[in-house]
Amino acid sequence: MALPKRRTSKSRRNMRRSHHALTIPNLSPCPECGEMKRSHVVCPHCGMYKGRQVIEIKEK
Repeated sequence: MALPKRRTSKSRRNMRRSHHALTIPNLSPCPECGEMKRSHVVCPHCGMYKGRQVIEIKEK
């Protein structure tokens, strides 16, 4: 089997991985409040996840 001749440096490895950070996270509307949120994450506006209250949100 072929093996790399030199170890990949941290700089070269991180430069290769830097393109992954450029993608925008997928957003979907929250079924409870309608605000846009990331999938599979607790809604930061109402605190709901999968139909149940997970975190308490302070009223302003």
